[in-house]
Amino acid sequence: MIRLITLILIVAVSSMSSAHSSELLVQKKSFTTKDFATVSGEVIPEVTVGWEAYGELNEAKDNVILITHFFSGNSHAAGKYTPDDPQPGYWDAIIGPGKAIDTDKYYVLSSDTLVNAFPHLPHVTTTGPASINPETGKPYGLDFPVVTIRDFVNVQHALLTSLGIEKLHAVVGASMGSLQALEWAAAYPDMVERMVSVIGAGAMDAWTITALEHWARPIKLDPHWNNGNYYEGEAPLQGLANTLTMITQQAMHPVAFNQSSPKQDTLPAAALESVTNGLPATDFWFGAAAKNAPLADANHILYLVRANQLFVAGHEEDLAKGLSKVRAKTLFLPAKNDLLLQPYLAKQAVETLKEQGKSPQYAEIDGNFGHLDGVYNIQSKATELADFINN
Repeated sequence: MIRLITLILIVAVSSMSSAHSSELLVQKKSFTTKDFATVSGEVIPEVTVGWEAYGELNEAKDNVILITHFFSGNSHAAGKYTPDDPQPGYWDAIIGPGKAIDTDKYYVLSSDTLVNAFPHLPHVTTTGPASINPETGKPYGLDFPVVTIRDFVNVQHALLTSLGIEKLHAVVGASMGSLQALEWAAAYPDMVERMVSVIGAGAMDAWTITALEHWARPIKLDPHWNNGNYYEGEAPLQGLANTLTMITQQAMHPVAFNQSSPKQDTLPAAALESVTNGLPATDFWFGAAAKNAPLADANHILYLVRANQLFVAGHEEDLAKGLSKVRAKTLFLPAKNDLLLQPYLAKQAVETLKEQGKSPQYAEIDGNFGHLDGVYNIQSKATELADFINN
């Protein structure tokens, strides 16, 4: 039976884990860089992010594949931390020995992003509004600078530089990770040889920006949010739970959402008694989100929303100018039934690259999970992915 946790793309699939579980054991590490200059022009005195890697780095340090994670994900892309972990990393189906991203050939590395959505998860290390501002000794709150997808990429670049890595065989990412992958290809064109965008986009449009804003508003309307100053009081968990529910619903196709929801009897008695009483589906989804909300941070969610809303490849005035910098081979894998980052967004990038005389590859992931097909059904594109990476 499939069990869905109400975190966008943080999902537990008990029926699939045994089929795709890996013997890969991984260790979480951390990286710190000082005086990090952001795109907004501000400087963060110290940035620390977690990271993990799979496979072996060769002597030339040119067999590196970087995995960039989705909105509410983290660096745990494959393998397990201990043999008895109940769930491997989110892309364990395609990362590992002999798999599409073959750790017998490649050194596969993944890092947590700045302002990670779930800083209170035990295996997440990140710097963001909930971190201590060394100038005040208190959490930054909204004094933390606005950060962009390019900032996420620049932190990863600093990590790779610290390891002596100057070339990436490929960058592969899903959802928000796809934005990072494409930004890598635009920001560091001489470093990236291949780029794979899964359930992604080249730029945000008004429709998608507004859809993302729906994730921010419940938090801002929660009185406990207090303009971001809640760290010494009660966190805005109600608003945060509402946001997580919205994220989950938008990430799923109605077919999967309906199949995962409890059945509603005709004219349930409680619903007829009062409009304040819940319904089976709403109690299920909002209740699950409420349980997960303490692991997240409201301000971090707001900062992630803004980073996604501001995205255009290359951070240029338009998509064409940003993509003109890309020299890497590119592969775009949107999900056919994605209602969040709809396939037309990937097609827009593909058509722009073609107009520039480049040869992007494109294929759609089929399935009934919508945006989540980028995780659940990524193995359906394992052959195309392996061919692209190995050639």
